[in-house]
Amino acid sequence: MAMTVFMKTALFISVAGVFLFVASQCSKSAVRRSADGNSLRTLKVSRNYDGKKFYNTEYTVVTRPGTFWKNMANFFRGDEIRRPPFALKKFTVNSSALHDSGAEHLCVTWMGHSTVLIEIDGKRFLTDPVWSERVSPIPFMGPKRFFDPPCALSELPPLDGVIISHDHYDHLDSDTVRWFASRGVDFYAPLGVGRYLLEWGVAPEKIHELDWWEDIVLGQHRLAATPARHFSGRKFINGNDTLWASWVIAGPGHRVFYGGDGGMFSGFHEIGSKLGPFDVTMLEIGAYHENWSEIHLGPRGALEAHASLRGKILMPIHWGTFTLAFHDWDGPVRELIRGADDDDIKLLVPEPGRSIVPGNDPVIQRWWEEGAH
Repeated sequence: MAMTVFMKTALFISVAGVFLFVASQCSKSAVRRSADGNSLRTLKVSRNYDGKKFYNTEYTVVTRPGTFWKNMANFFRGDEIRRPPFALKKFTVNSSALHDSGAEHLCVTWMGHSTVLIEIDGKRFLTDPVWSERVSPIPFMGPKRFFDPPCALSELPPLDGVIISHDHYDHLDSDTVRWFASRGVDFYAPLGVGRYLLEWGVAPEKIHELDWWEDIVLGQHRLAATPARHFSGRKFINGNDTLWASWVIAGPGHRVFYGGDGGMFSGFHEIGSKLGPFDVTMLEIGAYHENWSEIHLGPRGALEAHASLRGKILMPIHWGTFTLAFHDWDGPVRELIRGADDDDIKLLVPEPGRSIVPGNDPVIQRWWEEGAH
């Protein structure tokens, strides 16, 4: 009994930390200068920055007032299956497919959660890379991976850039950033995020911070930071002092949309009209809850956003890797598949580590139904 009480106390502290982290976005603090002294000036040029924090284009409630203790009760009393009830098989990559130059094609490899290797018309980009075991401000507590990354960082092919959507722990992983920093990889991130990259060893000339609707041209390719409806913050006192964004990655022959995190808003239609259509839209489906409906899409929202973006095939991200909300660990993908059937939307749901060249036919590899053999 003593051990049970101890375990529950530890769990309470861990989850309380996560919820306090989420709630901390309401706090205000001065924006610090980065090592090169430019971040404060850069932030001030944004129309989405009021001098203290960034804000969404539409009124947004991050978490409903008075729901903290209800959420804590849900954590202890909920009967959802929040982690796989069986041992998952070991996921691996196909090294030859991973290192294909992809000079004239589009290929995507989902590494888990929101990490996707995108090979597009001869360039390679990696979104929100997280190779750590946990995503938490507390190294030994917090959400833990369901499965190991399908490959080691050293097995990845050379990259043309790492794309960051925002600074939350499950999207901006300090240890992974340090690994890429030591190898001189370029980073593309929303305004303000560069100060973390500098702190973790990324050279100033390798950091490219963009505001919404700004873009950068890389030869025949274009990266555009586009709006999202979300929030930011890594500590209890710095809510919304860095920007969050979605991204458009366009090559001479293909274009994809990477949504990062964010709830439904009119911006999807505007992005689709200005920069679509997209061969693939990568949209979050996990970590959804009625109290967070304005900052997370969930399966139904992802289908709606995909249509607004004028996407050809929808690839779900932000699911099946960490416990971040009160739903079954595989609930988001099951609900997405049902909804896609009803709406006649094509899905690309690959096994972690499996490289897929998107085509006209849907691909659903039901890895979440398979245990280790």
